[in-house]
Amino acid sequence: MPEHVHLVLHPREGTRIASILKTLKQSSSKRAINWLKRNAAEYLSTIEDIQPNGKRAYRIWQRGGGYDRNLRSVRDIHEKIAYTHQNPVSRGLVPRPIDFHWSSANSWESGVDVPLSIDRDSVPSLTIQDDRLDSKLM
Repeated sequence: MPEHVHLVLHPREGTRIASILKTLKQSSSKRAINWLKRNAAEYLSTIEDIQPNGKRAYRIWQRGGGYDRNLRSVRDIHEKIAYTHQNPVSRGLVPRPIDFHWSSANSWESGVDVPLSIDRDSVPSLTIQDDRLDSKLM
């Protein structure tokens, strides 16, 4: 999406979501800002942020932790993946989910992990009776 990201993940036991988000945000911000400095410095002013203490910085991500939700059933997992894939279509960016380059929709459909790699083995199969996470996911 142009201004936000959807991410469905299953952290390893003992891993904190906050740690995952911090690592993701810091590394992607550094790479994006360095790329802008080298290739499109004129756009740096659009991401300049004046912090509460008055310090100026470049900000790729909004302040705050974002919006997260615990998915407690196989149905929830599949609904969120479908929602994530449908989001660019709902926003009018593309006619079909597989047409959005930065979506995993094409990878899910084709089985080819480009541009995003998917850990298909960690996504439980949805069956009619299946409305709870298996014990291996809890």
